[in-house]
Amino acid sequence: MTTTVKSEQSSGNLIRIIASVYFWIELFGISAILFPLSALIFLFTAAFDKRLFILHKYTCLWSYIVLKINPMWRIKVTGREKIDSNETYIIVSNHQSGADIFVLFLLWTHFKWIAKKSLFAFPFIGWNMWLNRYIALERGKTASMRKMMTEAAKAIKEGNSVILFPEGTRSKDGNIQAFRTGAFHLALENKVPILPIAIIGASKAIPKGGFLINKNFNIHAKVLDPIPYSIFSSMDSKELAAMVQEKVSVELKSC
Repeated sequence: MTTTVKSEQSSGNLIRIIASVYFWIELFGISAILFPLSALIFLFTAAFDKRLFILHKYTCLWSYIVLKINPMWRIKVTGREKIDSNETYIIVSNHQSGADIFVLFLLWTHFKWIAKKSLFAFPFIGWNMWLNRYIALERGKTASMRKMMTEAAKAIKEGNSVILFPEGTRSKDGNIQAFRTGAFHLALENKVPILPIAIIGASKAIPKGGFLINKNFNIHAKVLDPIPYSIFSSMDSKELAAMVQEKVSVELKSC
């Protein structure tokens, strides 16, 4: 019996390794193919498309292709109808794994990412983030935080939603962590609504701390009801962070 169990575990580990190798080769292979067109779109549209709306839509398509060719996950996004394309939001989501980034592009709405600076160095993917003028942040550095807040406020004034993970880093076990206040300070200062997103199942697809993925998992991104500025105008950023965290947490527990 023990030998059989060990054999099954070895077989499962081998399948997982093969699946992981396939995913990362597929991801960077497709990205290498798609990046040159991304650069061309930037060159030919940046002069008149100041928000880089066209390039961002192409980036959404890029993520769609990556996920569509990946047979190991089943992705579902619900609640897109709650997004007003004419509105500017602070979009916040819980953060379970690296898969979250690809999944959130499937919102198919315009936004600027606030992402850790190291991601911008990734070949093809990071370079495309730079072309899109997404906003870099070095965690733990006060000067970088101030710069990010300034750039985010500028992006919002130009009519761009911004999206970030208020937990600051990926959850180790899929459970939601305390929301930091930066995103909510932005919402209060710029008087824009908040759009919460709940991501379910992504932590099992790519566990934190490694490159091995798990196959046959359902990932669900659910758009929650937007929170108008009028609802939270009298709150401080800590109260607002706690309120939004609770809304996302309740959604995670119900799934």
